[in-house]
Amino acid sequence: MADGLPLPPTPAGRGRRLRDAARRHGPVLAVYGVLKLVGFGSFMYLLDSAGDFRKKNPRFGGGAHAWDVLGTWDGWWYQQIALHGYHPRLVPVPGATGLIDLQGNSAAFFPLYPALMRVAMEVTGLGPFGAGLLVSVVASFAAALGVCAVAEWFGGRRAGLAAAGLWAVWPGSGVEWAVYSDSLYAALAAWALYAVLTRRWLTAGVLTFAAGLNRPTAGALVAALAWAALLALHRREDGVARPLTALLVAPLGLLGYLGWVGHRMGDYGGYFRLQSGAWGHEFDYGAQTLDVLTSVPVGHFGYLFALPFADVIGVGVVLLDLALLPLLWRLRPPAAPVVHTVLTLALVLGSQQYFANVSRYLLPAFPLFVPLAVALRRLSLPYLCLLLGVAALASGSYAGYALFELGVP
Repeated sequence: MADGLPLPPTPAGRGRRLRDAARRHGPVLAVYGVLKLVGFGSFMYLLDSAGDFRKKNPRFGGGAHAWDVLGTWDGWWYQQIALHGYHPRLVPVPGATGLIDLQGNSAAFFPLYPALMRVAMEVTGLGPFGAGLLVSVVASFAAALGVCAVAEWFGGRRAGLAAAGLWAVWPGSGVEWAVYSDSLYAALAAWALYAVLTRRWLTAGVLTFAAGLNRPTAGALVAALAWAALLALHRREDGVARPLTALLVAPLGLLGYLGWVGHRMGDYGGYFRLQSGAWGHEFDYGAQTLDVLTSVPVGHFGYLFALPFADVIGVGVVLLDLALLPLLWRLRPPAAPVVHTVLTLALVLGSQQYFANVSRYLLPAFPLFVPLAVALRRLSLPYLCLLLGVAALASGSYAGYALFELGVP
């Protein structure tokens, strides 16, 4: 201390902290990175060997090279926003009488991810495709650390490592290294839930605010934080100021973007009208999900937006997640991860959409990894690596190729 002020950290102190961080986080990053590279390499091999992308529109799963597919579909929209910003409008399709009666508009895509793409473009000189991949890859590693932290809170270090490995190979994980916002949202959600578990209320509120600027399903995260904050206030566990501040800050990102879009469109329900009229996405209380779940097992594909191979995977994911939910409950978790997981399931399964996307949309329900991770911690390290390695190799098909080339991500 000098004049009552703390001394700045010495080079030796900084080096020690860096070594401690490397020892703690290095294995998690290595496990996730190696598994993800295996799955990504398998995905690129399948794309190149099949070659179907060469015959497709560059906006819709095509391109000159296999990796171009990673910037198609939603990725094309994010690149346009990063380059040109937003122009929210509700524009009718001339003469349309069917389900799709509005032209697609970038306002359907939340702003945080393309904003970070724009920052990466300015800082690195990359184009929108490269900047989007950079943001997604960095965010995917941050998400792996967050998923690990949550699982470690429940089951210790080995469970955390197993959960990070599951994040690399889970169905839908093909979008983690693509020009998509899913990795960023999962990172924000994982660290927000960890902040709630460790009672860092202000951090949780800020991260949930940011998540609300990234995906509409952040409503589940907002509700989870609100439930936990209200319980804390009721029990007088952490005072009043911090839980109350988190409670007030958390929904502002989501509500702010929806309000801004509605104001620009002259219709405060404009975002939802756009999703329904331009993409056929709307909350139908599970009618389409039930249709798919009763059709696919008997080989019928006459339902809306049918994509048979990807839908079979989607049905498997839904059944797996529903089976894991009671196992999560058996761990007697705090309210926040349960509320977040249940509401994420309800929002996804209760919506009319391309069912092939279910595996991707359910990635944020990562607390369902925890029971598996707790069970997998009993395996020796070689067996765990073998199991996850095989899953990583297979993930190139079920988590990547099926989503981008056999479905509509």
